[in-house]
Amino acid sequence: MALDLLELDRSIQIAKEAVLGGADWIEAGTPLIKSEGMDAVREIKKALPGTRIVADMKTVDTGAMEVEMAAKAGADIVALLAVSDNSTIEDALRAARKYGVQIMMDLISVPDPIARSRELEALGVDYICVHVGIDQQMTGRDTVDFLKEIAKVVSTPLAAAGGIDPITGAQAIASGADIVIVGGSIVRSADVTASAQKLRDAIDHAETSVGAKMSRDEEMIAIFREVSTPNISDGMHRKGAMRGILPINLGTKIVGRAVTVQTFAGDWAKPVEAIDLCGPGDVLVIYNGSNYIAPWGGLATLSSKNRGIEGVVIDGAVRDVDEIRELKYPLFASGITPNAGDPKGMGEINSEITCGGQTVRPGDYIVGDESGVVVIPKERAYEIARRAKEVQKMESRLYEEIRRGGTLSTVANLKKWEKV
Repeated sequence: MALDLLELDRSIQIAKEAVLGGADWIEAGTPLIKSEGMDAVREIKKALPGTRIVADMKTVDTGAMEVEMAAKAGADIVALLAVSDNSTIEDALRAARKYGVQIMMDLISVPDPIARSRELEALGVDYICVHVGIDQQMTGRDTVDFLKEIAKVVSTPLAAAGGIDPITGAQAIASGADIVIVGGSIVRSADVTASAQKLRDAIDHAETSVGAKMSRDEEMIAIFREVSTPNISDGMHRKGAMRGILPINLGTKIVGRAVTVQTFAGDWAKPVEAIDLCGPGDVLVIYNGSNYIAPWGGLATLSSKNRGIEGVVIDGAVRDVDEIRELKYPLFASGITPNAGDPKGMGEINSEITCGGQTVRPGDYIVGDESGVVVIPKERAYEIARRAKEVQKMESRLYEEIRRGGTLSTVANLKKWEKV
């Protein structure tokens, strides 16, 4: 299990819980080593003396020096980057043999991982780690796909890392991995021991655990339905949230592709016409420009519900709120008024609009819940879904630590990380 955290005390507690759940090795992740130095390795080894410790140094130069440093701190395995020059790897191997540790080479960002794996095997490394990094995972690259090809050409033990969970862990073992390296799906769990046990069971029964893989679009929509709009906003670096647009019906959620409407104060012709162009999976996003004249009411809401439209977002007012709430339909707006406008037919459908201060293009993804509405650019939607999921996992762990008696400032170690 990889401890890609910043705080040593939290890391040690999580490591102990993971070992109880069946983790064989504990990795001092690169962020932890950068944050705490070699004390990260020393203290983890002290806390778990019978567990093999991996120091993920991501070394690319001064191979012997960094291997010696990690070995003396208590590491059993030292990870270097496979993009390192062969001279660095050879020197690291000499130091490893001297100090009785093993070398793992990490293929992250290697242009030709198959050819490089052959070269690493010839050099005599102990393990090769097939690794798709966090940022690469966000864009849909898959560790298991690389692993299958590399397993055909080398006999060196292979580790699989990057986005591993019980399903992909089982797939990795079934595809030729000897080791699976797991981070977020355990570290960010509210119950680390149970999550480790679940993964342990999956890889121990890999032949029967490999499930059908969802398409990227299916996975993305499933994640958006699971995470919150605050998770998504955090995953977008606090961007994408519409201003002043809130749910009319609490307890409803929308996830879908934008069909946009530009109209003017109270002109309800184009919004109503757009209903006939939408269907399941679509979200109608309307700019109206007034919180005092409504382009939308109960009849339009019923029409949208009958068409199976995912929901409606309006920068402007709605009316007939009692009827809309009886329909329990997902509707988000910036205002409520009894006044209706007239169907003049001004505006257009499926053009780029501004809604709640955010640019919305046809096909962008819209997610709305009780916290509000966010707009996700269509070309980054999968990546942002994955990033939002990571945010959710981290918050789940923080909630658990606060339930155990911590406070947000102590759990997040704010004093240490304040800008001086």
